Amino acid sequence: MHELSLAEEVIRLAGSEAISRNAISVSEITLEVGNLSGIDADAFEFALAILSENSIIDKSGIKIIRKKGTGICHSCGIEFEMEHRIDECPGCHSLPEEIKGGNEFRVVSMVVELDDSN
Repeated sequence: MHELSLAEEVIRLAGSEAISRNAISVSEITLEVGNLSGIDADAFEFALAILSENSIIDKSGIKIIRKKGTGICHSCGIEFEMEHRIDECPGCHSLPEEIKGGNEFRVVSMVVELDDSN
């Protein structure tokens, strides 16, 4: 279950960012997870919820944007949405010759709360 190690990395990244900005907490994190990335977004979200207890992101709002894949069929010129890597072109039923999008796994944004007492 690599979702667990990815959740740990997001927490580590949030902590590093908070430290570099002298922040007291991270209030919001937005992530993109592509449906062709091999990451189970629900399992990742669960792992993040468990691991974030008593961490810098314990009270953070977590927003996960799920990105669909896009296949391009060079045979018939169709660009189409993909749910799975083995989805066929709706025009000619061949496998896409190019896949763009859907492989994402990234932190898009992070909102940190600064210590106002300084």
